[in-house]
Amino acid sequence: MNKLEVNIEIRWADIDANRHVRHSAYYDFGAHARTNFFKEMNLDTNKMKELNIAPILFKEECSFIKELHPEDYIKVNVLKGQVKEDASRWALHHEIFNQKNEKCAHITIKGAWMHLEKRKLTVPPKDFAIAFHELPLGENYVYKK
Repeated sequence: MNKLEVNIEIRWADIDANRHVRHSAYYDFGAHARTNFFKEMNLDTNKMKELNIAPILFKEECSFIKELHPEDYIKVNVLKGQVKEDASRWALHHEIFNQKNEKCAHITIKGAWMHLEKRKLTVPPKDFAIAFHELPLGENYVYKK
């Protein structure tokens, strides 16, 4: 799978009282990119309903590197972190870049798949595992002064 990126225009609703993007909007941007990744795997909400599974998050952490402002356009990618062979448990990274291609944030999430009827963790179909493993490799963010 090629590098997956989505382009997003900052909306008025993304801005806080400091006139920059509010912290929780960054998580929304990552969720939007992940949703596109799931669609690329042919796992839209209808398919999830059919399979009775959904992704769940155990941890979501954002490193805020550079401010984003109302006039900014951003791109958000989806990169692979640690992924079990069957993709039952996984970590993904999202990097957020502004229109100058400056890295503004790094999000790391850890998740799994849950069977919605049994309310227990489950293994996704094999083609989902293949898609996870085909993602370009990302890395944990380390603050550099």
